[in-house]
Amino acid sequence: MVAGAAISGDLSDAAWLEKLQNIGERDGYYSSLGRDHAAIFVEKSHKVLFVAFETLHGIRSVSDSGLPIAFDVCNRRDWSHLSLISHKQSWFRDQSVWNYFDRLVDYGFFEDFDTVVFYGAGMCGYAAAAFSVVAPGATVVLISPQATLKRPLTAWDTRFPSTARFDFSTRYAYAPDMIEAADQCYLIYDPEEAEDAMHASLFKGSNVHHHRYRRGSAGAIESDLRALGMVSAIADKAVKGTLSPAMLASILRLRKRHLPYLRALLSRVLDEDRPALTAALCRQVLKDRPIPRFQQHLEEAEKRLAIRRGETRAVNGGALDSA
Repeated sequence: MVAGAAISGDLSDAAWLEKLQNIGERDGYYSSLGRDHAAIFVEKSHKVLFVAFETLHGIRSVSDSGLPIAFDVCNRRDWSHLSLISHKQSWFRDQSVWNYFDRLVDYGFFEDFDTVVFYGAGMCGYAAAAFSVVAPGATVVLISPQATLKRPLTAWDTRFPSTARFDFSTRYAYAPDMIEAADQCYLIYDPEEAEDAMHASLFKGSNVHHHRYRRGSAGAIESDLRALGMVSAIADKAVKGTLSPAMLASILRLRKRHLPYLRALLSRVLDEDRPALTAALCRQVLKDRPIPRFQQHLEEAEKRLAIRRGETRAVNGGALDSA
């Protein structure tokens, strides 16, 4: 993070943007992109550029510092960073945003950096993939992205009815095509979220690596990654050139010690009425720390399993007696 940078969560959105603009003007630049988008660039060096897409609401809801995630990822690192911010659910489908990236390409902006990393989740994952085409050879990290919301191609995704008015047919439009120039693309998604899995299946190519992250709670994957510092860890490995599917899988295993993730996992196996799996999960968690909720569900699962074993023995015994 820029030394001393932080923005109070008590400010109005307009005041928050003004504070962000002050940081940009001091350490790089800030640009309003039409009515609904903005960009803030902080220059540190030409070794690394970290590019992240976020929504204003998302930043203000989850950031401890009140700043875009790029500030946290690049904290104490000699990395420049560029944050694209949407004031609403726009999928960054706006001529002002397209023109902005066109200008950066014309200026040779991305060519000034040795390494470029693009990052985004959900709607912002779509944008990170779509605009990564401006920096061939970049590493792209996507969390549950949409490939497109063009109708009727994705009529099966009815989660975002307001997108009917957006243009997904012209420039920077179909995200899977836009990542073809990327060096590597790492896509993390929950296979049990049907729409997310279907979007993920549209991203193909030898440079695309799919990673399943069973969370059991829509939209929560990025919360885990941020809480555990995994976005920063993934970016660090990407910059060092050591990020690989195996390395990413190793980083993601950290979630198995993250209590919100474990609670979501427990809720899922309880909903599925799988006492054996519930017992196995609770035993594994309780090896590390005594958590009353997991102890309670372990005892309940073991009682149910004992009853089932008793019923099975009774049935088998009756069968033997009648044989």
